[in-house]
Amino acid sequence: MATLTITAKGQITLKQELLRHLNVTPGQKLQVDMLPDGRLAVGAAPKTGSIAKFSGILAKQGTPRLTIAQIKKITEDAWAGKR
Repeated sequence: MATLTITAKGQITLKQELLRHLNVTPGQKLQVDMLPDGRLAVGAAPKTGSIAKFSGILAKQGTPRLTIAQIKKITEDAWAGKR
């Protein structure tokens, strides 16, 4: 069992061994459930969203969804100041 130290700010740092066990990487979120006996259950938060949903929000109502290539072109043009 690993022992963690609580900082003055009330934070803890999970050791690499624990992160590997949870199969999480930097930037990912954890889900914590409070159990009735005062313990916590910690696990990787489920991933949500998809590229298909993202591209769907870019489509105008009544028009087809944009392809990745179209999104890339629009983004490049915007960064280049063409739009």
